[in-house]
Amino acid sequence: MGRQTGVRGAVLAASVLLAVAGCSGTGTAGRDAKPSAPSVPAGASPSAAGGGDAKPASGDVLPGLVTVRVARTQLAALKVAQPGTMAGYSRAKFTHWAEQGNKCDTREVVLKRDGRDVKQDAECKAVSGTWTSLYDGTVVTDASKMDIDHIVPLAEGWRSGAAGWDAARRKAFANDLTHPQLLSVTAAANRSKGDQSPDLWQPPDKASWCQYGRAWTTVKSAYGLTVTEPEKKMLSTMLDTCAA
Repeated sequence: MGRQTGVRGAVLAASVLLAVAGCSGTGTAGRDAKPSAPSVPAGASPSAAGGGDAKPASGDVLPGLVTVRVARTQLAALKVAQPGTMAGYSRAKFTHWAEQGNKCDTREVVLKRDGRDVKQDAECKAVSGTWTSLYDGTVVTDASKMDIDHIVPLAEGWRSGAAGWDAARRKAFANDLTHPQLLSVTAAANRSKGDQSPDLWQPPDKASWCQYGRAWTTVKSAYGLTVTEPEKKMLSTMLDTCAA
């Protein structure tokens, strides 16, 4: 996920104690277009705004993934509804990529988090490293060949509830570094997916379905987004691929 620099101050008696923690994040608007994080969206935790040092748990490539049992509970609680209209939709309404500090934007933070031996230049751009795309298993050594995928696409978010959000909440959704919403994948896989829901598109590598299903369900739950019946059924199928 990127490292962020945070300064914590504690005032005790008349003295100020400063402690510096972590590193920073990301920088400009990326080619694959996905964003930043100001105020925390309703229904999401404070870290959903895009900050924090959230890191993937052992065995996962995405941060904030819940267990299969929790994901099933989340899925059961999601409201089922028909997709909303796309009237008024624009990617520009989901500001991204957001600045994360130290000249880094959300894209660069995710590339750093997801890659191995990633080196960045003075502008925080990844100049070398190795990335393995979860969706298709492809190994890439050129950051320009990687997109940052929104697990729940911006357009999908729009038609399942985000159309009624304010700009700050959409920005948080588009730049969320805490929930499992952003992932480095090959451009080919990202373009193949487009804005489709799991019932219409599934990662080619079935070994990724467990993580993908948990991630999608967690993000929709965190942001209070709706699902369709076919979408919910496929998410259940994906969760069935998880080891007990």
